Amino acid sequence: MRPYLDKSAPDVWKAISAFSTTVKQHAAAGGLSVQESEYIKLRASQLNACAFCLDVHSRESREAGIVQQKIDLLPAWRESALYTEREKAVLAVAEAATRMPLSEESKADLAGAAAVLGEQAFAAAEWVAITINAFNRVSILSEHPVRPRGADGKVLS
Repeated sequence: MRPYLDKSAPDVWKAISAFSTTVKQHAAAGGLSVQESEYIKLRASQLNACAFCLDVHSRESREAGIVQQKIDLLPAWRESALYTEREKAVLAVAEAATRMPLSEESKADLAGAAAVLGEQAFAAAEWVAITINAFNRVSILSEHPVRPRGADGKVLS
């Protein structure tokens, strides 16, 4: 079993947590909604197969007001008419920032997202994507466990 990176280097964990708080504030100031940020976190976590972050951000997405149907259909967002233009733009940012290196398709998606979001919200979306990708890697490398939850969302003993 590998060490939990957050526990083995608490000073580094504190720094990345502070970075995350700064990015969250920047995103809000840049015009990115909490829901849009959660879409980015959830989609990147899906692409990275980070079970721990998926568990966290599925719950936080619902708390932010994203309906369950949109959470369920997220892997097929490009094939669904349920998502708004802005939601599609932030999802495109999440995918481009997670799948490296940038392909021509990703570059086109980013250009389209920038046109929809505007410069500030677009840059904020990229920062949110960068941040969740870092957290995904910490959780995956640490093998953070996902604890079972009941229908009420509470951890089962």
